[in-house]
Amino acid sequence: MSRLSLFSSPLLLGFEQFEQAIDRASKSTDSYPPYNVEKISEHQLRITLAVAGFSMDDLSVQLEQNQLVVKGKMQNDESRIFLHRGIGGRQFRKAFILADGIEVVGASMDNGLLHIDLEQPLNEAEVKTIKIESRQSPKDSGRLLEG
Repeated sequence: MSRLSLFSSPLLLGFEQFEQAIDRASKSTDSYPPYNVEKISEHQLRITLAVAGFSMDDLSVQLEQNQLVVKGKMQNDESRIFLHRGIGGRQFRKAFILADGIEVVGASMDNGLLHIDLEQPLNEAEVKTIKIESRQSPKDSGRLLEG
């Protein structure tokens, strides 16, 4: 059974990548680790993930096409014996789909929080005029003159 897509309109050409991005975002329902997305200034955003217990060596931040992927895998310390373990330390993969033009500026750790700074440069709307050319062949143009 085929599903009806928001982007199936013949007026929306070349938007397949957006449909795929929406599908990926809808499948990402895991809430671990918790995170915030905040607007720092007019052109800057910050994603903050609560990664208590993870060291910088346990984390990776990668940009895969337009997807920001944060992975965490805590190294097991066999010498530690927990009577109660309430601080999450499970492996995770969190993906954020970035709009075109958004750049990752940097990442930092502070008090168990991973901050990833993003910047969206100001893009001025570009208006482009397309020249319309005739596609009549010389044979067709002759018939128009004779007729």
